[in-house]
This record gives sequence, structure tokens and C-alpha cells, in this order.
Amino acid sequence: MRGDATVDDLVRSLVRTGLNEKQARAALNNWQKNLMEPLPKSIDIENLARALGLTPADLLVFTALHRYAPIAPRKVRLVADLVRGYMIHDALDMLKFANKRAAVFVEKVLRSALANADEQEADVERLYVCEVRVDEGGVRAGTRRWRPKDRGRAMPWTRLASHIYACLDVK
Repeated sequence: MRGDATVDDLVRSLVRTGLNEKQARAALNNWQKNLMEPLPKSIDIENLARALGLTPADLLVFTALHRYAPIAPRKVRLVADLVRGYMIHDALDMLKFANKRAAVFVEKVLRSALANADEQEADVERLYVCEVRVDEGGVRAGTRRWRPKDRGRAMPWTRLASHIYACLDVK
């Protein structure tokens, strides 16, 4: 944790927002593990920032999501591994010159997360890509086909979709 605040100080700051001490301690432990259960409210973030001596923008993590992107997850994961952990401007430069179709989708998601951060008045120069996750979105609608095979058989032929999730944090 940043600052000189202890866990008990942070729990006390959350108790004032309506949680009891046990719920506040459990919520704080979940947030430290990057589990957003329960989802922190804006007043929780403000109280935690005040207890740590920071601004609320320093605690926020900016996210963006592209659901059902029309590309297979296996192809997008190659590009996602390329930019994870880099500063946002370096990551966008890498994606500009990446010779992969998936780079366009990842770049759009990162630009959306960057716009979210800019809207919240975060320091854009200090942002880095803390997480890029690609989940399987299932079979794309309208892409189930049958391909003829030998001896009268048919094999299924489908196209997959992806869910691309990007997360930016202040370094």
C-alpha cells in the first residue's frame, strides 16, 4: 500500500461509508487482490484516497471492453501479449506497426481506455497497460456452415469471436 496509512486506518475510512468493520475489511482484502467484489463506489474511492493522502484519480483503474470482436481469441492473444506491461504510448506505437489484423482491435480497446482515463482527468503520461485479457466469445452469429467431406459426410465449419478487455493504471 502507498502512504503511511495502515490497514486499520483504511478500514475505518470505509466504515464511515456505511459498511460495518467486517464488511469493510473483506472489501479491502478483495480490492487488494483486484477482485471488485463489492464494486467500490465513488465515495469509497474518495475516502480511501483521503486516508492514503492521494487523489482519487491515483487509485482508479481505467478499463475498456470490446465484446464479440469478430476474430479468434488465439490470434488476439498474440498481440495482447505484445503490449502488456508497457506504457500506453509505447503500446500504441507498437500496435501501429504490428503486422497482425488483431492489432486494430486491441488498439481500439486501448484508445477507448485512454479516453476513459482522459475523461476522469488522469495523468495520461503516467498510464501503463496493466492488463489485457482475451476471452472466448463463442461462435460468431451467422457463421455456422457445413463443409462437404468424402463419402457423403459433412464437417462443421465455424468462426469464433473474442472479448477483449484492457485495463490501464497509473505508474
